[in-house]
Amino acid sequence: MAHLHIINGPNLNLLGTRETRFYGTATWAEIEASLQDRYGQEHGLRFFQSNGEGEIVDLLHATRTWADGIVINPGAYTHYSYAIHDAIKAIGIPTVEVHLSNIHARDEFRHRSVIVPACLGQISGFGGQGYALAIAALLQHLTAT
Repeated sequence: MAHLHIINGPNLNLLGTRETRFYGTATWAEIEASLQDRYGQEHGLRFFQSNGEGEIVDLLHATRTWADGIVINPGAYTHYSYAIHDAIKAIGIPTVEVHLSNIHARDEFRHRSVIVPACLGQISGFGGQGYALAIAALLQHLTAT
């Protein structure tokens, strides 16, 4: 059994109503329920969302005491939060960055992630399914190591 933490950054609490052409119409509650249905019986999943960078950093620090892997959607922090990048590196827990939209097909400022160099990889452009893909990748990594 793997213990995984799924962390969402700013504005992801507005899923389902926020810019649906990019983020879809599924709410976070619906995505979370789908992940619980798919993975919750075999693995311990915890979910967290914050609009505050410091809260995410504090949570990452606390996660090191129990989590085997992390899925993180840093939202806009993707493009400039070296604090989140450093926290991921400091705790040493395998992490996958995920984005609902294809950040490489959007505004140029969204193309660069300062978080992904601290992660195993990045999944973007598959909507809510991206979280399931990230969990699958993490589980495969954890099994292989």
